[in-house]
Amino acid sequence: MTEDQPTQLPPQYAPGEVETRRYDEWAAKGLFAADAGAPAPAYSIVIPPPNVTGSLHMGHALDHTFMDALIRRRRMQGYTTLWLPGMDHAGIATQNVVERELAKDGLSRHDLGREAFVERVWQWKASSGGKILGQMRRLGDSVDWTRERFTMDEGLSRAVQTIFKRLYDDGLIYRAERIINWCPRCLTALSDIEVDHSDTDGELVSIRYGDDDDSVVVVTTRAETMLGDTAVAVHPDDHRYTHLVGREIGLPLSGRRIPVVADPHVDPEFGTGAVKVTPAHDPDDFEIGRRHSLPSLTIMDERGVITAHGPFEGLDRFEARPAVLDALREQGRVVKEVRPYVHAVGHCSRCGTTVEPRLSLQWFVKVEPLAKAAGDAVRDGRVRIHPAELAGRYFDWVDNMHDWCISRQLWWGHRIPVWYSDDGEVRALGPGDPAPTGAGWRQDPDVLDTWFSSALWPFSTLGWPDDTADLRRFYPTSVLVTGYDILFFWVARMMMFGLYAMKDADPAQAVPFRVVALHGLVRDAYGRKMSKSRGNTVDPLDWIDRFGADATRFTLARGSSPGGDVSVSEEWVTGARNFCNKLWNATRFALLNGATVPSALPDPASLTVADRWILSRLAAVTAEVDALFEDYEFGKLCEALYHFAWDEVCDWYLELAKSALSGPAGQTTREVLGYVLDALLRLLHPVIPFVTEELWTALTGGDTVVTAPWPGVAEDDRDPAAEAEIASVMRLVTEVRRFRSDQGLRPGQQVPAALSGLAGGALAGHEESIRALLRLSAPGPQFRSTASVVAENVTVELDTAGVIDVTAERRRMEKDLAAARAEAEQAQRKLANESFLARAPAEVVTKTRDRLDAAQADIGRLTGRLAALPRDDA
Repeated sequence: MTEDQPTQLPPQYAPGEVETRRYDEWAAKGLFAADAGAPAPAYSIVIPPPNVTGSLHMGHALDHTFMDALIRRRRMQGYTTLWLPGMDHAGIATQNVVERELAKDGLSRHDLGREAFVERVWQWKASSGGKILGQMRRLGDSVDWTRERFTMDEGLSRAVQTIFKRLYDDGLIYRAERIINWCPRCLTALSDIEVDHSDTDGELVSIRYGDDDDSVVVVTTRAETMLGDTAVAVHPDDHRYTHLVGREIGLPLSGRRIPVVADPHVDPEFGTGAVKVTPAHDPDDFEIGRRHSLPSLTIMDERGVITAHGPFEGLDRFEARPAVLDALREQGRVVKEVRPYVHAVGHCSRCGTTVEPRLSLQWFVKVEPLAKAAGDAVRDGRVRIHPAELAGRYFDWVDNMHDWCISRQLWWGHRIPVWYSDDGEVRALGPGDPAPTGAGWRQDPDVLDTWFSSALWPFSTLGWPDDTADLRRFYPTSVLVTGYDILFFWVARMMMFGLYAMKDADPAQAVPFRVVALHGLVRDAYGRKMSKSRGNTVDPLDWIDRFGADATRFTLARGSSPGGDVSVSEEWVTGARNFCNKLWNATRFALLNGATVPSALPDPASLTVADRWILSRLAAVTAEVDALFEDYEFGKLCEALYHFAWDEVCDWYLELAKSALSGPAGQTTREVLGYVLDALLRLLHPVIPFVTEELWTALTGGDTVVTAPWPGVAEDDRDPAAEAEIASVMRLVTEVRRFRSDQGLRPGQQVPAALSGLAGGALAGHEESIRALLRLSAPGPQFRSTASVVAENVTVELDTAGVIDVTAERRRMEKDLAAARAEAEQAQRKLANESFLARAPAEVVTKTRDRLDAAQADIGRLTGRLAALPRDDA
């Protein structure tokens, strides 16, 4: 605080009156803009692009809190920081939204035509899309809005076309018939991440193929697919079927005969050990079919309607299933039926339709060489996955990755830049390449998987394929913060494409990020996954409205651990709001008492022991927080700052400072108080930016804490002697406070007391503070000790005769003692029971022993307190 600064803050902190005003000030001053030409070291993060259709959810809030904390700290440390924002065009989700809007008017996209429909989507984006960007401001995201990108903006579209052409020319993109995930409702292929697997009550049916000795029983959950069977497979070492391998058996209902083949993929322990093979409708069967040159019969159309000639033609797949079973029963082919049979079934994440494996002509990325490079970058240390134990999951994925289907049967997205002629010529075009002219040329109607453009995000957003100042300055990015649930789908693909696009660079500079910092999912207070059906979802915007953005952020950060899930509840966010209020009240107290922030600390000789102690503790916490930030331990660093601020600064130092403020050391204490709060607010700013901005500017008179220097620590800032001395004071005070509480004395109630043992000891200079902290008045002429507490070689004798009802207090304590003895006896009986010890789970036995220990401790404490009470007749 300077002389012309106001010395008062409002009595209460009102987040709603601060947050929007402060964010608008930061944005107007350009505090988040990155200067690629600045000489300071660079630190960059690209935001995982939320869907243009999306709204801020708890997963976003967690992700963004971590990224913002990292960026704000590096900014304060003097780095040139870039946090680049943007959105994903979300192909299926966005197309579905606009199609639903059209359906309200009785229209479909086909009524408009492709070009007009795509224009309608752009109009929707301009008017209704991107709501999440405004919500990011409410959370406090300090992103560089001048660099906002969109996966379908002109620059990123150019990057997509460039890398497609390069991959195609290098033989790493090809078109082929393969089994893919197909949504019969959205009428498009789906990536693995767009398929939600959930347990479903189905049926497991055993069906006999063939007759007599030339027969075999197969099991299936999808009886209708037998119409497309072209073989039965058994394991080569399964002697039950050796006589059948190489022979043909009859396929029921079809009039066809199919071969029995031996394939090592078959698990002889599952079911009967024989499996039906439907190459056009199952990915494993497709591979078996390729190995044995089996035909692939497609028996469903794109909407899941049966196309196989016969009585089932025209039926929906779910109508055909019972119809096929009825026909099989009539022929006596059904050997066994199990219902319900619970098994995992894939559903389209956008519409909930059951996904159908389907043989389809699609575009694929040949991932083997790309995935190997992505695995090598982690193995050789160019990219570090944090926490390290999750690297195994990453390797499991990249080392066993299947070729990636990248085509989608949609209109909204990056259209595949491939043209076909009537005579079979195929041309892939790069940016600027003229489209082929002449009759008969047509462009591929499909668009690229949304994840294809997202995989380019770390470098396309910085200007690639051009050699831009941003690309040279901020690539590789410093860290990717994301959930472990998309480690495989997004992180691995960014690694593959980043290394490919930058393959001419130094290998250490080709990676898209130096560190992958993984976090878990946000769950409720009981550790359950949030879902609408459970009714346990939390809207972060609701929390921001009710508790403030800082409280929301602090709750998420404090509950986290690297790679672990985060549990949240209203109780915890209420506690975080109380923490913000505690900081507000502490700073307000300091300002009301004339605290100032000195340019340099006072002469050490003028500091009280309490001053030296809090400065030493500040140095320790600063060093601890620095180390925790480097390890992405957001939960631990929030915990350290919480306890330092609440317990040490507010509960102890402010109380110790109250007596010093009116004494000869008053000005020194004001400066130390200002210094400590200044540093504390800067340490807290990355996690709770709004309240710290409001308090820091009021305290220091500075323009903004956003660019204030990060607190530093020198080796000689620690003062072990002062820490030991104040720790001794704290132990003494805590012990006497515990006695007062046991005696039923109110915290603010003055009690006459005499202190002995202080003279010549470590606490000799602290009597005034001890009396103030314990509400102990000086002993008067009528003082008579009725109880005493000994701690830290100090004896505190108290006269409680006039301040407590001895009879009532004795009665209360005797009741508590009886309860403690009953608890101890019950625990002892259990632990003496050999049957209990043998049968009870280990954790139950441990808990019982803990109960016994606690009860025995209570018995000892209460017995001592009863003995210390004055006699009723005294």
